[in-house]
Amino acid sequence: MTAENEQLKARLAELEQGIEEKEQEIHHFKNKIKISNIVDNRPVNPEDATEMSDLINNYIQEIDHLITYLSE
Repeated sequence: MTAENEQLKARLAELEQGIEEKEQEIHHFKNKIKISNIVDNRPVNPEDATEMSDLINNYIQEIDHLITYLSE
């Protein structure tokens, strides 16, 4: 019975870690949406908006890479 309890505890810890990672991903995606909304709502000419959007998307991609690197 003790071995089974240990396996269940290990599985629970694994699932809790997975939930934490998913919550972080959700938080990250919410931030992406907020940034996109800020860019979309900002009154600038279309060329500047496109340039700013591309710049922010590049920053987001770089942050994604860093998060992936740090979580390994």
